[in-house]
Amino acid sequence: QVQFVEAGGGLVQPGGSLGLSCAASGFVFSTVPMAWYRQPPGKERELIADISNIGSTNYHDSVKGRFTISRVNAKKTVYLQMNSLKPEDTAVYYCNWRNSAKYWGQGTQVTVSS
Repeated sequence: QVQFVEAGGGLVQPGGSLGLSCAASGFVFSTVPMAWYRQPPGKERELIADISNIGSTNYHDSVKGRFTISRVNAKKTVYLQMNSLKPEDTAVYYCNWRNSAKYWGQGTQVTVSS
């Protein structure tokens, strides 16, 4: 079955960095555009970065220039490198398909605080 397992979250000070990973299974990973989403406390989940099956990327304005999405098709894994983190980046982070997202995983908590 389709599964997404996110990892790498934690507590970081403002201005710090974190790297997230997401292992996917149950579908042909190399053919599917992927994305990272986040859900801040008390808010709706939003798409923040996506990557096509061949590596073209797009970013939400709130993370552009600070976050980098990448993928390794042979490992069926998508990554999110987050730099210059701000308190407003605090959220649960999820990966999923860019289109018709479903089968949500547990996500990984990122907390940016001093």
